[in-house]
Amino acid sequence: MNDFLAMGGYGSFVWASYALAAAVLGWNIHSALAARRDARAKAERNLLIAAADSSKRRTEAEIS
Repeated sequence: MNDFLAMGGYGSFVWASYALAAAVLGWNIHSALAARRDARAKAERNLLIAAADSSKRRTEAEIS
């Protein structure tokens, strides 16, 4: 098992590159989820603003 982990003396480079790749993939997933969350929140805000604007226009039309 130690021979496999050592990988002929290059184990530290190999395992460090695997760790770096895993960290980059983890960051990529985290960033994508955060961007999705922010986009959903922005879309919900826009819907609320549009609904409020629509009801405001209806109220103004009823007054006229």
